Amino acid sequence: AVHQAYLDAGADLIETNSFNATRVSQADYHLEEATYDLNVAAAKLVRELCDRKSHETPDRPRYCVGVIGPTSKTLSISPDVNNPGFRAISFDELAAAYREAAEGLIDGGAQILMVETIFDTLNAKAALYAIDEVYARRGYRLPVMISGTITDRSGRTLSGQTAEAFAYSVRHVRPFSIGLNCALGARDLRPHIEDLARSVDALVSTHPNAGLPNAFGEYDETPADMAGTIGEFAASSLVNIVGGCCGTTPEHIRAIAEAVAKLPPREIP
Repeated sequence: AVHQAYLDAGADLIETNSFNATRVSQADYHLEEATYDLNVAAAKLVRELCDRKSHETPDRPRYCVGVIGPTSKTLSISPDVNNPGFRAISFDELAAAYREAAEGLIDGGAQILMVETIFDTLNAKAALYAIDEVYARRGYRLPVMISGTITDRSGRTLSGQTAEAFAYSVRHVRPFSIGLNCALGARDLRPHIEDLARSVDALVSTHPNAGLPNAFGEYDETPADMAGTIGEFAASSLVNIVGGCCGTTPEHIRAIAEAVAKLPPREIP
């Protein structure tokens, strides 16, 4: 019902509810062995609804985007302030976890894979390496979307890169799109989206939060506020794919879809 509400609001891409569905994250709940099944189920759920909606409007297909989240571990930063050389996980361990998630999403019917909310570029490289391994074994490729997150108003990821540096670090995989999501509201993301639009030879995406969370953990940016800002992104030819992250309801997506409907997408340089 949640996915259907966003489809009805005008979404063309629907993410699977698999953000936390890696063996690394599921270890917190002693559910490591359920990881593959969680990814298959998440993708099947979305693919079925997207196929049904596409059948209703064959001139406007909808797509299932298999989401691979960042996990609670980081390869670049020590979780122990007294031991800066310590790492909670290795590259190979993380890649194996991402490989299992990608296999499940593809087997469940995902048509696109998205590595999103990337706060550590080395984590993203482990995910992209794992996805390449899966594609090589299967003998075919799906489009890959890559979406980083700027953690605060410093304009950098948690591992210290600017948006442009992050994009250059992952562009070698020839992604379908590179973009930013989460953490900040649309207004605060604008200069960083501008940097990407100038430097990225792929599609540029953004699905920001509905502003920053307030003291109660809620989001105050209204659909009209958010649609106005993202509409300006589109009018300035900065983006190709837009949407919403934390705090965005179907009403937000409906307003955003209406705001950008008649505007041309950014041209890839």
